[in-house]
Order: sequence, then structure tokens, then C-alpha cells
Amino acid sequence: MKAVIVGAGMGGLSAAIALKQIGVDVEVYEQVTENKPVGAAISVWSNGVKCLNHLGLEKEVAALGGIVDTMSYVDAHTGDTLCRFSMQPLIDEVGQRPYPVARAELQLMLMNAYGIDDIHFGKKMVSVTDGPDHATVEFADGTTATADLVIGADGAKSLTREYVLGGPVTRRYAGYVNFNGLVPIDPAIGPATEWTTYVGDHRRVSVMPVAGDRFYFFFDVPMPEGEPFERGTAGAVLAEEFADWAPGVQKLIAALDPSTTNRVEILDLDPFHTWVKGRVAVLGDAAHNTTPDIGQGGCSAMEDAVALQFAVQDHPDDVHAALAAYAAARTERAGELVLRARKRCDVTHGKDPEKTAAWYAELQGEDGTNILRGIVGNILGGPLTS
Repeated sequence: MKAVIVGAGMGGLSAAIALKQIGVDVEVYEQVTENKPVGAAISVWSNGVKCLNHLGLEKEVAALGGIVDTMSYVDAHTGDTLCRFSMQPLIDEVGQRPYPVARAELQLMLMNAYGIDDIHFGKKMVSVTDGPDHATVEFADGTTATADLVIGADGAKSLTREYVLGGPVTRRYAGYVNFNGLVPIDPAIGPATEWTTYVGDHRRVSVMPVAGDRFYFFFDVPMPEGEPFERGTAGAVLAEEFADWAPGVQKLIAALDPSTTNRVEILDLDPFHTWVKGRVAVLGDAAHNTTPDIGQGGCSAMEDAVALQFAVQDHPDDVHAALAAYAAARTERAGELVLRARKRCDVTHGKDPEKTAAWYAELQGEDGTNILRGIVGNILGGPLTS
């Protein structure tokens, strides 16, 4: 069996590695010419880590991951700790430590595991078509690639998704902008082995450790879609937006590099359950574009890859049966995570101010039980965490 995978992001490369593991002939095509991930880092929760372990990358991901022993919420203005608790109960329950990981390093790890020299860069897909014996992808340079199956891991603006669904769909603006990047660890911002989140005014400022003595940071700022922004001005924008926030936040703003701080308008997509058309299927953001509010976007893509491997393994001589089994295993689970992230997003960012105020009040008496229960609920239910 031969597979063409369009997109060399986390989902596409995880799928490529997973299919190669079971003897599928895989070709990966990517439109960019070099490794330029969107965003500074990613929370790889335990379900995602288990997928990477399954792909033979246990030591590699552990080396890249930051150690998060505790989690805390801090009052935005006073800097007082609202609650702090150990992550150990979660690790004990699900059997795997989660890891925040710098996105570029995770991406490079996956590229090397697949074979970076075997990735076809600079290949922008312009169309995909199905046929009785094979599917065909056409690229902007006029070349084509054919295979028994085509996996569109071509991101949030997926052309493969348009083919599978028969037309474009409109993504929904979630109501906020996320500024993110990497800074050196500084205890004045937060403890070195803690995921610290400052909350208030329907906003979040968060830091978590990644390898190399760095914090991954993000600022959530509710604002209208399409606000003008000039790259390199993030420091000034955040200094104004968070002028009256706690000293730890001011220290973070002073430490960040405005030239490398990313600004991302957060969008998602209503869940849909048609992931396959003939020999063509979607995977990752193409299938379940989500907000990052529960940290499951990348993990869900990794789950897709493992589920696809299992489906092809179960139906090695029948592409249509394999893709049907893949979709059946994934659409409900992935869609549920999108809706959970959307619900969490609305509470965090003040869509109903009374609910947000109630959440702030709950945090003051939280011992971690409720928060960890919610995170465990997100982790459980995938191909390796059922």
C-alpha cells in the first residue's frame, strides 16, 4: 500500500511515521520550504505523549519536555496564589507525565524520525481527486503524486477538507488573540517546575517550562477580529493591555522579545463527521480545528495518526474499509474535544461574565481535584487511553 500525506506538521508527520511502522510506502509533501512552525510551544498532554511513545519517540520527547510538577492559578492584580496543587495524581491516574515542548523542536524531532531528506518541501497542493484505483494530488508546480490513499493533514485552511466536504466551511472567531513565545525561566515570573496562570479581567497570562531552562508563555487578550497589528510591537501592546497586572506579569513583558513573539487570532470549526471521500481523508487541524483552551489540538492529531495506523493494520488490503474504520474511531472523540475547548474558552474569556466570576471564586478554594478531573477527562478516550 502507498500513501501520500499532504502537510508535514505534527499530524502529518505522526501519521507518516505511524504508517511507515507497519510497512506502508509513504510520501510526504509540504508547501513551505523550511521548518517554520506556528506558535512557540505546545502542551503535549499524556494522551499525546503516549502516541509519541507508541511511535518510538519516548526518549526524544522526554528530552524536549519541560517538567511540570505543580500547577497554580494566581490573582492577576495582587499576585496572590489562588490555588496550587501537584500534578502527580494525574500522572498516577493516566500513567504518563505530560510535557510542554517547544514547537520547533517537536517538529524537527518528527521530521528527523520520518527522514527529513525524504520530505518533499515547496509543494503546494492545488487539487486532489479520487479514482477507482488511486487518488491523485496536483501541485502548483504542475507535478502530481498518486497513491492508494491520500491523507490531507494540510491545516486549518485545508484544501483537502473542501474536497471531502464538497465545498469550503467558515471558521469561527473565538473572540480572543493569543500572544506567545519563549523566555528564560525566572522565578520572579513563576516557579521553574510549575504551570503558572495569572487570571483576571477575562484574560489569562500563563507560563510553563520547556527544555533548555525556558518558559513557554502566552497572553490571552479578548478583542475584535482583524485588529491591526505591526509585528515587533507585542511588548508595547501587552504593556498597555496588562499595565495594572501583578509584578510577575510585568517581569514577563519586560523579558519577552517582541520580534519573536507570535500573535495568533484564535479560531475553531464546528465539528463535522465526514472525514473521508473515497481514497481521500483528512487528519489533524484539517479535521478538527480547535481553540487551544484545553491543550488538545496537537494531541488529537497524534491520536488521529495512531488510529489511522490501527485502521490500516486491520484492513491492509481494503483502503475504503481502512479509512471508514479510521473515521469511525475518530470523529466523535475529536469533535467532543473541540466543543470542550470552546466551552472552556467561553468561561475563561468572559462570554458570560457571571460564569467567569464564579470560576475565579471557585479557584480560591480549589485543591486541584476538580481541575485535574477535567484534564483527565480530556486525556482519556483516545486510541491509547481508552
